[in-house]
Amino acid sequence: MAEEFRHDREANRYEVLIDGRAVGEAHYELTGDVAAFDHTEVLPEVGGRGVAGRLVRYAMDDVRAAGRWRVRAVCPYVVHWFDRNPGYADLLA
Repeated sequence: MAEEFRHDREANRYEVLIDGRAVGEAHYELTGDVAAFDHTEVLPEVGGRGVAGRLVRYAMDDVRAAGRWRVRAVCPYVVHWFDRNPGYADLLA
């Protein structure tokens, strides 16, 4: 099972693909330099395997590396992810 992550800037989302098939996304709305992550979803057949968590971690690592945005956690999953990953609190707006 090959997992691939990517950032689709035109669609304002981070995506995860498994074996070349899109199975999840973390969507955001960008206002100025704040990205409000408002929706995270993975297909039911990959649920419960940590895919959503790895997707959000990829997105936050990408945001941190770029150094241009702050993050507003709006999606309940992203809020919970930040609660479980306090080492990323510096990204929060």
